[in-house]
Amino acid sequence: MTPWERQRGERFGALLRQARGERSMVEVAAAAGISAETLRKIETGRAPTPAFFTVAALAAALEMSLDELAGACAVGSDARALPLPA
Repeated sequence: MTPWERQRGERFGALLRQARGERSMVEVAAAAGISAETLRKIETGRAPTPAFFTVAALAAALEMSLDELAGACAVGSDARALPLPA
């Protein structure tokens, strides 16, 4: 995993934790049809590139659009600390 991928995964995980709010990890994971362990890995950045359908299911469970998720995790959204890979 590159530093850029790790940073992107950490941003994505932080966004999911914030969106989850007071809901439990188990509750959100069940609503998305994934395991709580998978959600934990995504939220902690240990799974920095989850499958599209996993992301789509999480967006639906958290009542977010895919555009919101993509925009928050895009390079340049307050995280240009690392350059894009070549």
